[in-house]
Amino acid sequence: MARVLIVDDSPTETYKITDMLSRNGYEVLAAESGEEGVALAKKELPDLVLMDIVMPGINGFQATRQLTKNGPTSKIPVIIVTTKDQETDKLWGKRQGAKGYLTKPVDEKVLIKTIEDVLSA
Repeated sequence: MARVLIVDDSPTETYKITDMLSRNGYEVLAAESGEEGVALAKKELPDLVLMDIVMPGINGFQATRQLTKNGPTSKIPVIIVTTKDQETDKLWGKRQGAKGYLTKPVDEKVLIKTIEDVLSA
């Protein structure tokens, strides 16, 4: 099954999403900051990244841009998973290269369907 990298500074959110993904057969990697997420993605080359936006250091928009616009990680799809639900946030996420945008709290069925759709695209 696919390897998914979760980039989120909230241990609670990371735990919840890891649980959902594990139950559905995904292998999970986790990073607690944008910088750590970018570094881990470059090292591990996961099949997909779930990216929070609001984090200390570089935010999820900046980390998404770094991943989608550069070399070996440019082919890794990023889905933003955040509490920010304004249309401008969604548009900005797409502009940074995100292939999907989900708002927290995320429903397990919606999360898995979105991941499947993005991976099969």
